Amino acid sequence: MKKLTFLLVLLLTMQSCVEDDQMIAQCESAYNQSESNIAVTSVTLQWEDANSATQFNVEYGISGFLLGTGTVINVNQNALALSGLSANTAYDYYIETVCTSSNISLITTVRSFTTLPELVVPEFRPTLSELNLFQGNLEDLNPSIYSFIYDLNTRLYTDYTKKQRIIALPAGTTMNYVDDGFPEYPDNTLIAKTFYYNVDDRDESLGKNIIETRVLIKINGDWELGNYKWNDAQTEAYLDTEGATLAISWIDNAGETNNVDYVIPTSENCFTCHNNNNRITPIGPRLRSMNFNIEGENQLQSFINNGHLGNITDISGITSLPHWENSLEINENRVRAYFDMNCAHCHSPGGHHNLNYYEAMDLRYETSFDDSNIFDKRYSIMSRIQTSVEGYSMPFLGVSTPHQEAIDLIVPYLESLE
Repeated sequence: MKKLTFLLVLLLTMQSCVEDDQMIAQCESAYNQSESNIAVTSVTLQWEDANSATQFNVEYGISGFLLGTGTVINVNQNALALSGLSANTAYDYYIETVCTSSNISLITTVRSFTTLPELVVPEFRPTLSELNLFQGNLEDLNPSIYSFIYDLNTRLYTDYTKKQRIIALPAGTTMNYVDDGFPEYPDNTLIAKTFYYNVDDRDESLGKNIIETRVLIKINGDWELGNYKWNDAQTEAYLDTEGATLAISWIDNAGETNNVDYVIPTSENCFTCHNNNNRITPIGPRLRSMNFNIEGENQLQSFINNGHLGNITDISGITSLPHWENSLEINENRVRAYFDMNCAHCHSPGGHHNLNYYEAMDLRYETSFDDSNIFDKRYSIMSRIQTSVEGYSMPFLGVSTPHQEAIDLIVPYLESLE
């Protein structure tokens, strides 16, 4: 009888332990956490759950926050859409699964995400930073993720400045192919060009002296322009209409110290060069001027691949403006390419100089030599490109130091014409 009693007690104890184990089975933690729809101020968090739980606690905050000090949200599904976040900010979050009020999982390991930077603002705000063209320290000139850098095979000369060129398109849009000239830019496109000198061209780590950022914005079908002048501390640039003349010094690749009286144009000066038939227009970013390889990849093809250029898939039919410094090109093509970029915006139909003495000159690259009147004006051209006299020099504005390397090409070419 004692044995039977003992066995009965043992069986009851084992059954009780089994039931206790079932009651206290640990609620498992969420797993496979992920983030989607990351935007400027919002994100969606998802995770998986092995418990069929209907309640979860999500705690989040700025990366590095201490557990218990963040914002806690209780949800009844394994997903959470967060909003009202700060732009361009890293966040951490943790998830706690609630199986029952007395059975809660361990907190997951930390997961992180970063919201997107603020959108580019296609407006002329008082300061450059308000346009959100750049991210991080303004002086680093690190373009926003909503913009892209472009370059030109033949560039406009401006007293030996370095230039960074960027285009910011509205979200979900492209610039569209029309022909070899300007693409069709959507409204609210912003084009910016920042002018600077390296302290020493031999060592860019020594820093740079940023002078100005010129901005074009397409608003309701028309381009508008503005100019931002940088402060001495290189921390901000301010919308400026008056212009200025600055004494600039830099060291070139040969180790020579150069000095120039750099002229920041007034609004009127900007309109002079960007004016065609009394409408403001860009000057540089024509497709033919951007149709060349950069680090082994064609720039226009890169635009297509990255969704920046639409209405075209095959760029083989687009011509390419020659690089004026390319010695493999014939000199006439090099000179005409230089004229096209540096002079044709004024010396062409609708340009500033078509109303006076220069009205017969058409320096666009596509204009035939006979129709350009370069031959008839060759002595005037030679005289004007070799001086910096305001109102007489060519280019007409923005040059206080003649472009000697271009002179060395252009003058012998013009002298060879018969």
